[in-house]
Amino acid sequence: MPYTVLKSIRQQNQDLLKEQFALDVLMGFSAETKHLPSKYFYDSQGSRLFEKITDLEEYYPTACELEILGKIGGRISSVLGDEHFEIVELGAGDGRKTKVLLSQLLNEDKNISYIPVDICESAVSNLVGSLEATLPHLDTRGMVGDYMDSINHLDASSRNRKLVLFLGSNIGNFDCLASMRFLRTLWKRLKSNDLLLLGFDLKKDIQILQRAYNDTKGLTRQFNLNVLARINRELDGEFELDRFSHHGLYNPMNGAMESYLVSLQNQRVYIGGTRKTFQFDAYEAIHLEFSFKYLLSDIEFLAASTGFEIMANWQDSRGYFVDSLWQVKKDE
Repeated sequence: MPYTVLKSIRQQNQDLLKEQFALDVLMGFSAETKHLPSKYFYDSQGSRLFEKITDLEEYYPTACELEILGKIGGRISSVLGDEHFEIVELGAGDGRKTKVLLSQLLNEDKNISYIPVDICESAVSNLVGSLEATLPHLDTRGMVGDYMDSINHLDASSRNRKLVLFLGSNIGNFDCLASMRFLRTLWKRLKSNDLLLLGFDLKKDIQILQRAYNDTKGLTRQFNLNVLARINRELDGEFELDRFSHHGLYNPMNGAMESYLVSLQNQRVYIGGTRKTFQFDAYEAIHLEFSFKYLLSDIEFLAASTGFEIMANWQDSRGYFVDSLWQVKKDE
């Protein structure tokens, strides 16, 4: 097996994972404001749809970050020096953007290994296989698990310095307090002078944001509706997908794009895995995701509040996106 499945994940058999999914659905659909955790977007079908979304012209973050990563390999190379670095990517997905950076570092003869981490086993397997074919000299060891379990495992198994990648504005799925909690937990698991490269989607014209989350090909709609299709497949749900619409909007009060599914009629839906029927009123919304946007001052605040020092901020040519390189600072 070209990757590691963490013990905590392996021990959770399919029945237990299904039970957790059913519990989250039960709690989310029983709440006053219906919601589901965004992690349920990313089964194999959801991951494939998201890869298609990243190719859309309207969905600018991927193109912006590819531009940035294509320019900064030399700068990061100089920071790494001659030490061996483990490059650990949290939420690696298909690794398309990261391959650009890895290729540059290998061309600079950097002493690196790469550890892609993702909760989706098929994503890790596919990425490791792709890298074995395209970058055969790169030491690649995939890991299936959640973010913190993976970092804990690596901290216990290796003393090498780390460059952790958290790209694609994944940090934007957390609100401010959750971001600070996540970053501070990561800081505790890393050693002084370890590095973190974070992707941040910057605040910009609202129409640009709206188009990115309401694409003309309807892929984002399919991506969101796949959550209901997944409930049908895995929890014996009885959703009729054409009775819901996707709606993405920008909330200027909290600085986030928000994704919803909206019921188009009064309907009752039975979900066998919860043994319960749920009422959805006409035009009632199910909240699925936040995607927070940032000012440079927000990024500075997050770093200073969680024990990091910003080494560099790199923006794309349009000023839509920034990759920010941070260093862990600890009093030894």
